Amino acid sequence: MLTTLFRNAAIYTPVDEGKPLAGKLQGHVRSWERGALLCDKGIITAVGSEEDVLAKAKDMEVDMEVDCQGACMIPGFVDPHTHICFAERREKEFSMRLAGASYLDILKAGGGILSSVRSVRNAKEEELLSTTLDNVLTALSFGTTSMEIKSGYGLDTETELKMLRVIERVGKETPLDVIATFMGAHAIPEEYKSNPEEYVKLLIDEMIPAASKQGIAQYCDVFCEEGVFSVEQSRRILEAARNRGFKLKIHADEVHDLGGAGLAAELETASAEHLLAANEENLKAMAEKGVIADLLPATAYSLKKPYAKARKMIELGVPVALATDCNPGSSYTESMPFVFGLAVLNMDMTVEEALVASTLNAAYSIGLNHKVGSLEVGKQADFLLLDGETPAILAYHAGVSPVVEVYKKGIHVA
Repeated sequence: MLTTLFRNAAIYTPVDEGKPLAGKLQGHVRSWERGALLCDKGIITAVGSEEDVLAKAKDMEVDMEVDCQGACMIPGFVDPHTHICFAERREKEFSMRLAGASYLDILKAGGGILSSVRSVRNAKEEELLSTTLDNVLTALSFGTTSMEIKSGYGLDTETELKMLRVIERVGKETPLDVIATFMGAHAIPEEYKSNPEEYVKLLIDEMIPAASKQGIAQYCDVFCEEGVFSVEQSRRILEAARNRGFKLKIHADEVHDLGGAGLAAELETASAEHLLAANEENLKAMAEKGVIADLLPATAYSLKKPYAKARKMIELGVPVALATDCNPGSSYTESMPFVFGLAVLNMDMTVEEALVASTLNAAYSIGLNHKVGSLEVGKQADFLLLDGETPAILAYHAGVSPVVEVYKKGIHVA
């Protein structure tokens, strides 16, 4: 790899304080109007004002110099919540929702997650890989350089392991850093509809041990929601996963205030996802335990639901991250710029807060904070050049992607 100097850039980056940024620090961003970044073997060795970085580079052998021509430079997006590994789209379902069917109505009718389960079970591994690669490379073109991908469209041991193999291959066959999450507890499969407790037993006794033995997934997630998994069932599943070495996540209080956010605090999960219906008491408990709120504004947009209360969460001291929730049903988007714009315009987040949420805090929520999420010495040179002067362009220039160039470890990848 080359030693590369990137100069003449307007650099904006969160400041890593050693933990997720929350409360008044949620928007802690450092900037240099005329900045530069120096990287060696893909790792940042200097970043700051152009004058300071050029002084450090003076005594070094620089292989390549890039003039960024005044473009805004920010860290690559980290998307900490996706279901981007799927076999078929669900466009008809979208029309059903527009006609008045609710998400849970579609789920109860065998649609929703269960229709994706049928298509993923039927798909050959290479077919599933091909579709997933297409979607992931689209995300890369929109500036996502690190991503979490969940299983959860298998709902049996064999297919869940197949999904995790595909997710691992995506990480090997693309430039992205990919984190795998086992989510066998995504829904009750049709064959267990009359006996969901038997499926919980299967998860605990067979599926979680098999996923642990496979060694690909780092996290375990569960959909804690009315009609899916109760708080008590979710607790048992997550505790079984923790005992097998998994770090924990939870889909919590998306539709109903079931108490999933409180369970997230109790178990000190890495993050709680969705949280549209979470109550203030449980959000306070999350803040006390440092549980990150992974908010998914594109899902609320697609389902025509009220957005998660990002402003309230920040006031309570909950660290907020942003994600696409890319999936074929309730949020078919690979675009973090779209999510960024929704957060600023519809969730009352400042540009700086949204930048932290879509980079550094997102990296913390999937355990990648040691190497991505901010432009600082010792981290990977994962960054974007934008067609704009500041990160505000991501919300200001609506309906397009202002991402002009994408760099991973200092190499131009999109």
